[in-house]
Amino acid sequence: MDHNNILPVVLAGGKSKRFGEDKSQVKLGGKILIDYILSELIDEFNEILIVANDPIKHLSSNKIRKIKDFRKDLGPLGGIFTAMKWAKDKNKSYKWIASFPSDTPFFKKNILNNFFKKVNEKESELFFMTFNNKRHNIFGLWSTSLIDQLEKDLENGSRKVEKWANNIGVKTINMSFEKEDPFFNINTQEDLKKANKILND
Repeated sequence: MDHNNILPVVLAGGKSKRFGEDKSQVKLGGKILIDYILSELIDEFNEILIVANDPIKHLSSNKIRKIKDFRKDLGPLGGIFTAMKWAKDKNKSYKWIASFPSDTPFFKKNILNNFFKKVNEKESELFFMTFNNKRHNIFGLWSTSLIDQLEKDLENGSRKVEKWANNIGVKTINMSFEKEDPFFNINTQEDLKKANKILND
């Protein structure tokens, strides 16, 4: 896939209830959590969008744009729509939104590029990554042509990514890896301790 047609979006608008504070801002190995995913994306794309409702620190780059959800409390689907709306309002020519969580420190760009190689754009308007039959709904590739349907469904109360994707029709692509689980995400303080242990082993 042509990276010029893709806008990568890091979703950092969650409330981090289970963690107890904004987990995108916690330190892991001397680096704030959101910067792990940004570091993997920064050399791959011309522009990166962060959707975050509160002021946050992040990797300094003129490639990075930060915006707020167009409306709060709509979850990840609202963040995806916010990114699509931003691209449309700015007259950007992106055909796809690539979505990423802000709390997965072990995800690497080689996995992303393998994912893109396996995507057949004619097969679907929505693609998610899977591993061991587990679907990772926030690691997705969304056609910007879904914007009108997504807006309508959000207005009608849709909130669950999994349910919405199943209704729309989603193609899953299985990914493999050799070392740490790239989809390991930090939801709790215990997860942070585990991630620190993985980094130090």
